[in-house]
Amino acid sequence: MEKVIESLVKGFQADQDLAELPEFEAFEAFAAYCVLSSYYDDSFNPDAYRTGGGNDLGIDAYAVLIDGDLYRDPTEVRAAMSRRRPQVQFVIIQAKTSGKFETKVISDLAENLGHLCGSGEIPYDISADVAGLRDCLDIVFENSARLAGQLPHLHVHYATTGDQISDMINRKARSAEKHLAKLNRFDAIDVRCVNWRELRALYQQAISTVRVTLPVPKQFAVPAGPGVEQSFVGLIAAPELVRTILADGSGKLRENLFESNVRAFQGYNKVNRGIRDTLRDPVKRQRFAVMNNGITIVTRKLDRVGDDFVLDDFQIVNGCQTCHVLFHERDQLTGQVFVSVHIVHSVDEDVIQGIVAATNQQTPVSDEDLAAREDFHKELEDFFTLGWDKPHQLFYERRAKQYSERKDVEKTRVISRAQLSRAYLAMFLNEPSRVGRYQELIKARGTELFVPGQPSILYYTAAATWYRLEWLIRNQRVNRGYRPAQYHLLAMIRQKLVGSVQLPANRRAAQKECDRILKVVWNAEAAEKLVVRELLPAVQRVIDAERAAGVPLGEAVRNERFAALVRRELSGSTGR
Repeated sequence: MEKVIESLVKGFQADQDLAELPEFEAFEAFAAYCVLSSYYDDSFNPDAYRTGGGNDLGIDAYAVLIDGDLYRDPTEVRAAMSRRRPQVQFVIIQAKTSGKFETKVISDLAENLGHLCGSGEIPYDISADVAGLRDCLDIVFENSARLAGQLPHLHVHYATTGDQISDMINRKARSAEKHLAKLNRFDAIDVRCVNWRELRALYQQAISTVRVTLPVPKQFAVPAGPGVEQSFVGLIAAPELVRTILADGSGKLRENLFESNVRAFQGYNKVNRGIRDTLRDPVKRQRFAVMNNGITIVTRKLDRVGDDFVLDDFQIVNGCQTCHVLFHERDQLTGQVFVSVHIVHSVDEDVIQGIVAATNQQTPVSDEDLAAREDFHKELEDFFTLGWDKPHQLFYERRAKQYSERKDVEKTRVISRAQLSRAYLAMFLNEPSRVGRYQELIKARGTELFVPGQPSILYYTAAATWYRLEWLIRNQRVNRGYRPAQYHLLAMIRQKLVGSVQLPANRRAAQKECDRILKVVWNAEAAEKLVVRELLPAVQRVIDAERAAGVPLGEAVRNERFAALVRRELSGSTGR
């Protein structure tokens, strides 16, 4: 293996706690992380997207992106496809530690994908993982009438530790694209060979915050106030904004820039259609700067060289809708289209959150929308890291990639808001069946999350239990086939150790309950014994019963019946 990549893979294994994986599997996980991170900005477990064993048709990892969210489970894909006009991408990865690219690998992969992505029978035996991918494909194409005006995109990445990509290899890749295009199932197909240099670049991009140099030739300083280091208002050419800030190195929109924006892109509603129509009109778009409120950027690091602003660790806190439309309409932009921009340099978190709240009051925003900006999240962040010794330390990620450049932070101990929400909902609000339908569940019970005054120890305990289950699966103490039932195991651990199905009545009761759980969770041997010997047999009995009734595991775990049966089995085994 190329020495630079070998070093990066070893560091990646340490960060992701994958030290026990053999080299070729570690490289597969590394390649999956590098490639998928170029499509998806949030935290994810790269090992969960690998295939395993034989009969994988040359597919070492895969993911389905629907409206920018990452999926692998067919049942979750089915739920996501129920949305109106979803945008779908399939990402397929083959990773080999070989120091060169081989034409036969590309040809075989193209042939296999031709069978897999088509509508006919697959003439080979396939693994359960690849069968899951076929199910995802079938679900998407069953719902093709719902798609957002276009068929899915297919991205195939062939990664090695080699350097040179010959003309013959490139021709084979183009031939593979033509072969797959004959299926008439994808609007765009790209087959890419990824050498070690590109892997290195993708890895650095994945673990780094965004740093850009933005030219703002028309600008003036705004008097700074307490907690604000510098502030500027100016105009920037729209093509420059797209090229410099909005587009990443692979030509996709940097979705992670909008983490602090209280609303995600709302699609082409009346307002966004108006923005789009303005940009498409050759006359109106020249007035864009006076017809649009522009964007607000908050940066934690700022250097200025003449008219160039060097931004590091920044977010677009207002203007999410404008930015998305600008990116979508980038081919319509000319040097005569300007966007007003407000740049604020601050390292004071209270000031930053105040700016977020203030700038998002220009349109009605509910208290629920702004809940993510309340002090409770900062308190959780401190609670997770302070007051615990290192073996028991976890890191609550309030904003994307805030720990990505911290070499002292083991990445498997970082838990995002979405991950923590799911763990808490499953463990303390008894919703293990609905966490797979996350947006639906948040609408139903989101007001019960992150409420000031709730005991922080409950969230920490949910995070610690989630971490331990991930550790058991990652280190092959628990078969990865049980991963779909992971959130049921969270609920079962609480049921087994404390017996309660109600939230603790007060902070003292919460501390007492959580102490009993944490005593087991932070003891790897005791946790493994609990899960493997006492919980999995109950889960397996329910899985067997559901399978006999024709219900696959991925579907069963999203059914309240499964949760009820598991609780009953666990209660029965406890009573025996």
